[in-house]
Amino acid sequence: MGKVICVGLGPGDPELMSVKADRLVRSAPHVAYFRKAGYEGQARRIVEGMIGAEATEYPMEYPVTTEIPFADPEYNRLLAGFYDGWAARLAALAETETVLVLCEGDPFFYGSFMHLYTRLREHCPVEVVPGITGMSGCWTATGEPITWGDDVLTVVTATMPEDELTRRIHDTDALVVMKIGRNLDKLKRALTAAGKIDSAWLVERGTMPDQRVHRLQDAPAKVPYFSIAVVHGQGRRP
Repeated sequence: MGKVICVGLGPGDPELMSVKADRLVRSAPHVAYFRKAGYEGQARRIVEGMIGAEATEYPMEYPVTTEIPFADPEYNRLLAGFYDGWAARLAALAETETVLVLCEGDPFFYGSFMHLYTRLREHCPVEVVPGITGMSGCWTATGEPITWGDDVLTVVTATMPEDELTRRIHDTDALVVMKIGRNLDKLKRALTAAGKIDSAWLVERGTMPDQRVHRLQDAPAKVPYFSIAVVHGQGRRP
């Protein structure tokens, strides 16, 4: 009997993959990865040149990404069917083979694989290899520590309601904001209302060759999907 192994690939730089992840990718006979239709996919791009010539690849193309609001019931229906279908395919393959699923960052931190994991674990053996998170790659790119002493770090998504986002930002010492995209203007308003816009940074494509780091208030009107906002803590120090 085989199994499904999900490997966290880290924030984008292939050299930040773990030794275990590197070994598994290079030896995998079957490799699956998420991507938007018509695109290579960031996870696949990270391991370019590492997958064996004889390996079989399985691009898992999302049926929808930003075409309709995520709160729309149709969005949930389409993605649920997508995850159900791929979980069934991977479980069937794992009856006799070991299949590797690629995941940017860490699989258990806002990763798409979580939706497969909850569907697979009752049907076949599943192993998860952790990876460096995208947020740690981004706050390191700013050149400043993210937390000091007893600072409280809060991780939020920019997709949440603006009043709740503002409250969370106001009540924390250090901050990481994920899933910015089309919510950039809302995030700027929330940071301004919480009094933290001047100390916020935006990191685009952290650790990747085209990485950009700048003050969030100077950010362009549109930012790429792989963007993370950071506010550094200023807590207790010797």
